[in-house]
Amino acid sequence: MKAALVAAALLWSISAQAAEWSAGGGNASRLGFVGSQGGSPFEGRFERWTAKIDFDPANPAAGRVVVDIDMTSAATGDRQKDDSLPQAEWFDAATFPRARFEAAGFRATGGNAYEAAGRLTIRGIGKDVVLPFTLDIAGTTARAKGRLPLIRTDYGIGQGPWKTGETVALDVAVTFDLTATRKD
Repeated sequence: MKAALVAAALLWSISAQAAEWSAGGGNASRLGFVGSQGGSPFEGRFERWTAKIDFDPANPAAGRVVVDIDMTSAATGDRQKDDSLPQAEWFDAATFPRARFEAAGFRATGGNAYEAAGRLTIRGIGKDVVLPFTLDIAGTTARAKGRLPLIRTDYGIGQGPWKTGETVALDVAVTFDLTATRKD
C-alpha cells in the first residue's frame, strides 16, 4: 500500500544547456506510486512536491537534482488508503513529513535515456538508488518520465501486520512524468 514512495519521489532530472529547471506538482507533472493490495493493483500520486534541477545534456555528469515530497499529500482516490498512508504504519508523516531524492551527476545511456545515481530518503531511511528516465527537450520545456522499483519495507513502509507482504505487496514503484521549465 502506500508503497510508494515517493519517493520520490523521486525523482529526477531535467536538462538543457547548463540551465536551472523547475518542476513541481501540477497538471503538467505527476509524481506517483504503484502497488498491489490483495492482488489488485492501485496507483497514487503526491499532490505537493518540488524539484530543483540543474542539467546540461552536453555534460550530464555535472548535473544535480533535488526533489522534496510532502508525504502528507499522498492520494489514491480510495478513502481508506488515503486515510492510512500518513499513519505511523505506512509513511509516518507526522514524524517524517518529507521524503527526498537527491542526485549529483547523471549518465547518458543512449538516445534520450539517462540514469541518475542518487539517494532516496523515506521515513528517515536513506538508500542509494539508480533512477532510469527518458528526457525530451523542446525550447524552454523539458519532459522526463521514469519508474523506480522499490521494496517498500527497505524504507520501513508497512509496519506491524503490513510488514509481511501478504496483503499489500512488498514490490512497489515510484513513477513520474514531469514537465519542467527552464529558468532564465
